[in-house]
Amino acid sequence: METPTEASPVEPDISHINPADEKTWFGHPRQLARLFTTEMWERFGFYGMRALLTLYLTKHFVFGDREATGLYGGYTALVYLTPLIGGYLADQYLGFKRAVKFGAILMSCGYFVLCFGGPAAKPYATIEGQRYEVQIETVAGEETQFLVDHGKLLRIKGNEDGSIALMDGATVARSLPKGGLVPGGERNPFYVMILLTALSMISVGNGFFKPNISTMVGELYAVGDRRRDTGFTIFYMGINLGSFFSQLLCPLLADTVGWWAGFGLAAIGMAFSWSLIQFDGGKLKGYGDPPVRDGPNRAIPIYIGALCVVPIFYFLYVNLMNAEPQVPGSGIIGYIASLSLMGKMLFGTFIIAVPAILIWSARVGDKREFQMMLAAMVMIVFNVVFWTLFEQAGSSLTLFADRNTDLYVFGLFRISAGQTQFFNAAFIIICAPIMSLLWNALARRNLEPSVPVKFAVALILVGAGFLFLVWGASMVGPTFKVAIWWLAGLYLIHSVAELCISPVGLSMVTKLSIVRIVGMMMGLWFLSISVAQYVAGIVAQVASVETVGGQVTNLQVSLNTYTNVFWTIGWASALIGVVLLALSPLIRKWMHGVQ
Repeated sequence: METPTEASPVEPDISHINPADEKTWFGHPRQLARLFTTEMWERFGFYGMRALLTLYLTKHFVFGDREATGLYGGYTALVYLTPLIGGYLADQYLGFKRAVKFGAILMSCGYFVLCFGGPAAKPYATIEGQRYEVQIETVAGEETQFLVDHGKLLRIKGNEDGSIALMDGATVARSLPKGGLVPGGERNPFYVMILLTALSMISVGNGFFKPNISTMVGELYAVGDRRRDTGFTIFYMGINLGSFFSQLLCPLLADTVGWWAGFGLAAIGMAFSWSLIQFDGGKLKGYGDPPVRDGPNRAIPIYIGALCVVPIFYFLYVNLMNAEPQVPGSGIIGYIASLSLMGKMLFGTFIIAVPAILIWSARVGDKREFQMMLAAMVMIVFNVVFWTLFEQAGSSLTLFADRNTDLYVFGLFRISAGQTQFFNAAFIIICAPIMSLLWNALARRNLEPSVPVKFAVALILVGAGFLFLVWGASMVGPTFKVAIWWLAGLYLIHSVAELCISPVGLSMVTKLSIVRIVGMMMGLWFLSISVAQYVAGIVAQVASVETVGGQVTNLQVSLNTYTNVFWTIGWASALIGVVLLALSPLIRKWMHGVQ
């Protein structure tokens, strides 16, 4: 979940407005209430859709884990990449208000298009070149796969060694070696096109909305207004309130009414967000207006150009889904060659940009400036590691919740796998004030950890969260499902980790950067998060489990697969955090007093 970050040090010019003369909302400009609510409804739509996406791909479209988690990673990567361009266009041509409205319309339409997923894909299995229908039946409250063989239903039972037993009652009718049963889904290409078009629309729309609503909040405060930081804290609480309720309600509707209802609620939330800006009754007059420029109005060409990007993103998604896995033994060259076009673009840009900016800094800056830039680059690289692991929430952890988690709460009622993502928002709301008080108390005693130490603690904690879940998995019974509280514990630890890194990241980058390239460094920061989202999809692919009709064939195998991956990335993250902790005195020295 998202937490407050400080805005760019470049203050907007609002000398024509004196906030002290305006009516206030809890001591802040009254316009903050409208922007707070706008952001709340936008995040309601975004996180509601996000809670459903991976499950929708695996259950409705019957994509395998590799395809579903890869597509999810690509989608979130573009979501974090497009704000770079959307922010620039708003700053130079559109103005923030028009950009927000256009982005809101496009995102709402994207969520609405997702409602038209058509009939569910028909699962099938191929054995020795022959195709068999697969039916999903509910047996003793659990969804079970059956292969239809000449009208007879044979239960598909996965074994620990990867082989498959086709069961006729309690009797093994047929045994298949590992890989002998190849699952698949008969999907209508038209509805797959609808899905990818919707994701493309949302990706583009988010680029116009996300960076510019925050900038409008910054415009509410005059230069030096001490209410600014508190105002952003209040504003960002809207993010967590919106995500909290959407991640409960959208999955609930998806489960009880249908996928279309869950996505439809997200679309309605996004439409509410648009209406608050479109019909503001003059309350936002003077805020977010276009810059004064000579020449023709470029808004319409920009809107048309943005719509033209939708088919480009569609192509990137198709290319991502059709990317072939790496050939075993091909090494790093083979791995790079196996990346999708989107992956090559993201990794290539990031790998070239980091050393290029450092070389430029060494040439044009003095020793102090170069060291500060070096510190910023180190933090950016470690930032990729953190978000790669943290963002397993929407992919591998959601699938783990669906397959290997007992979702009953105190035995009284059951929540869905998609609803488990609300834990993060709930814990952010609870822990953010506590962490703020803690940092303030430590600061008064000159004991507040430095930025590198906070980053290191975040990495250690995100690893600890995965290890905590693995510990819980070691205690499972014959159902091979962990109690929901182990998953909630992971989200608690991860939320505390997020509060250690997210509030200080962007602020740190802007303070350490050479003034002439602050904008470029902010772009690199968001690029690092975009790369992390893509890599998160790759990590989730490593945790892929063989499924038939969207269901695993052996819960023990899936539990072992998830815990092995979580164990590995948990220890890797903790060790990387320890390395950063050891480097923190040197990095702090390079920062030259920046806090």
